[in-house]
Amino acid sequence: MPFSMGDMKIRTEITRLIAGSLMVGTMGGLFAVTGKFLAFGHRVNTQTILTISNQSDPADQAASRMPRIYSVSETIIAIEVPAPKVTLGSQRHYVAQPDDIVTVTTREAGESQSTAQTTAQATVERDGRLIGELVGANNQILYTYDQVEPERLHLAAADSPASYVISSDEDSRYANPVLPISVFRKTKPTAFAATRPGERYVWPVQHTLFLTLPTALTAGQTYRLKFPDLGLLETRFTYEPTVSQSEAVHVSQLGFRPDDPLKLGYLSTWMGNGNGLDYPDGLGFQLIDEQTNAPAYSGTARLIRPQNQIEDPRGNDYTLTEVHRLDFSDFDRVGRYRLCVDTVGCSFPFEISPEVWQRAFVTAARGFYHQRSGIEIGRPYTEFSRPRAFHPDDGVKVYQSEASLIEVGMGLGTKPTFAALTAAKTDQVVANAWGGYFDAGDWDRRIQHLAIPRGLLELNNLFPDYFKAIDLNIPESGNSLPDILDEALWSLDFFRRLQTKEGGIRGGIETAGYPKFGETSWQSVLPVMAYAPDVWSSYMYAGVAARAAYTLARYDSKLANIYQQSALKAMAYAEAHYPEYQAAGHTGELQHHVKDQRNLAALELYRLTGEARWHDMFLATTVFQDAQAEPYIYGQHEQRDAAFLYARLGSLEDGLEGDRAVNLRVQANARVSLLRYADRLVTLTQTTAFGWSKDHPESPLGWANGLGAPKSMNLLQAHVLTQDPKYLLAAVGSTQFAGGANPDNLVFTTGLGDRSPQHPLIIDQRFTGQSPPPGITVYGPADLSFYSDFWTIKELTKSMFPNPRQWPAVESYFDIYLYPLGAEFTVDYMIHPAYTWGYLAARSKQ
Repeated sequence: MPFSMGDMKIRTEITRLIAGSLMVGTMGGLFAVTGKFLAFGHRVNTQTILTISNQSDPADQAASRMPRIYSVSETIIAIEVPAPKVTLGSQRHYVAQPDDIVTVTTREAGESQSTAQTTAQATVERDGRLIGELVGANNQILYTYDQVEPERLHLAAADSPASYVISSDEDSRYANPVLPISVFRKTKPTAFAATRPGERYVWPVQHTLFLTLPTALTAGQTYRLKFPDLGLLETRFTYEPTVSQSEAVHVSQLGFRPDDPLKLGYLSTWMGNGNGLDYPDGLGFQLIDEQTNAPAYSGTARLIRPQNQIEDPRGNDYTLTEVHRLDFSDFDRVGRYRLCVDTVGCSFPFEISPEVWQRAFVTAARGFYHQRSGIEIGRPYTEFSRPRAFHPDDGVKVYQSEASLIEVGMGLGTKPTFAALTAAKTDQVVANAWGGYFDAGDWDRRIQHLAIPRGLLELNNLFPDYFKAIDLNIPESGNSLPDILDEALWSLDFFRRLQTKEGGIRGGIETAGYPKFGETSWQSVLPVMAYAPDVWSSYMYAGVAARAAYTLARYDSKLANIYQQSALKAMAYAEAHYPEYQAAGHTGELQHHVKDQRNLAALELYRLTGEARWHDMFLATTVFQDAQAEPYIYGQHEQRDAAFLYARLGSLEDGLEGDRAVNLRVQANARVSLLRYADRLVTLTQTTAFGWSKDHPESPLGWANGLGAPKSMNLLQAHVLTQDPKYLLAAVGSTQFAGGANPDNLVFTTGLGDRSPQHPLIIDQRFTGQSPPPGITVYGPADLSFYSDFWTIKELTKSMFPNPRQWPAVESYFDIYLYPLGAEFTVDYMIHPAYTWGYLAARSKQ
């Protein structure tokens, strides 16, 4: 029944009445409802609201009825009908109206794996309509629901040729209106909206219709297209295949360095229920200078992959159409160009310039800054704005939990993370526990993020002179260290602050559940806990801290010593507790990850200190005693980083690192093993239609094995070891797909190219209405036939056409916020593009 309280009505479901006042369980504790909501005093800045207006514009509404038309051949045009416009919800201070009804629904702990404690959802109904939910520490912020315009396309008639009439006042063959011979369609979501409480989601879709025409179009002529019964506006288009952009032509929008060994684009079209499009052999293509509009280069397309060809060791065809290669590797003139295919159309513009890889690297490296926790993000460093979050000076308390990362699902174990952390929560407050990187769109920080400093430190060590001059425009810019080292130390410093007196490394910080709908990072009311230290986290930290100490020695000996001592303490802790870990009888993945981190940490400490005990430990735990050992076998061992480091260890006079004695047999085995692995990746780039690689040839496409980031690091390490141009060629080729040479013509890193993700799963961006922060690389395309049971794919089955399982994997990215399989990321995943583009930028000119 409704409770009347002053000028508000509060209706509760599953409530508890205590001592005459209504006590409602919330994500941050309990508060009493006595006529108004009481503030928690959780921290001082939780009421800060950032909102960018997202109101619909009448022009946008008209545009939603105006389709885009482009050619994919001289006889086939594509009609792109945009998805209905979504007006995002926004935060505002809640001002209660006399007839508002606030319904508080509580969910007991354990009802959902998303949280480990009782939660409350407070919805607001006004004038008979649900308008949003109350969020924040004292529930005085209203987050409104998204709104979606109605579907404009009359889908029932869209697949009929009778729904399209084409004519022309200029082309005599179309003087009399004609109908297309056939119509094919593909429909995919391009937006997401939360329009109701709970899990009531809407997935607005974009339709692309392919019309086969009875007669070829004539270049330079204008045509009129009418849509009887479809609800679309009459549209005119001019067929200009040397001017107009066509989605059939793909090229990297990152561009090319003049001395890149490979410069190319692709031609392909998949037409949904019309399958792949076969193009005639020998189509000509041109590079058109954007400044002069004159041809600068001419070539001939070459079929490199027919339909139904296996692309990887899993036996899959990820493309479902033939692909033609447009190679202009012998062209090196600096300029801005578009790639145009005869009778088809043109790509997005791209540059040939000495700076292209540097610009890409800087954007990718600055993506780490945008994921920093514990500081305010904003000008003068970026246009993206976020108040300081999870800092102790704002009242945030991080409590020690006795659960470790190694035992829960967010680490190597199987225990439910939130439940395990909360059940083992203590009253001990961990001092100075702030910083690090937000893991993804949410707030946790984990030891796996140390892949970032490991990669950045390696880049700096390979090219110290180059990176000394690179300005990342971060708060530390201008100090005594190169910016790449400052960024590398950001995450490492966080874990050093989490180091216990005994030397153990806590595996990170986590809240008691996933973020609450409508709530930003600085408004979170969830309890915050630190993991207990464990051997895996301690070994990993010891290795990266030792690498930092080795690197810092040439810049700041005092800071280098701090990290050396911290690394030794962490290693001592891990070694002291390793027998306990062994006695527990761990097997499988958990066991090998710990052993591999122990092996790598020992090697890093040997390079740093020269002490024989660390070399002995490395030799006792390396797989490279065996000449036939692979550097990486899923579920057994992962020693690629150790292979690369040991292969380069030796005499400084020989241009190697460390000036340390090595076991020449083991070193040779490690080198050959890593090169053998890189050769498999070279073969993979030659087998996949678009030249992409994978972190492991047998891995399924999806999540961290998605195609959003180039998987080129081992190819580049092989290039370091050999200077063999085949590895550089494969590495440059393998980054083309992620850079925009793909069927979606999308760069999978925000802020790069003409088209990049606009709706990554970043909660602070979504709930403040901002454009995405630059430098975030999403997981990207996945194999939907492999992940068909994932909940989002099941949801999308209702609106996609054809069925998601029938889509080519290379075209399976959906730029929709709540699509974790593709639109999410983890911050450590972002080291792939940063390392790859940084290497390509820093390498010596050929």
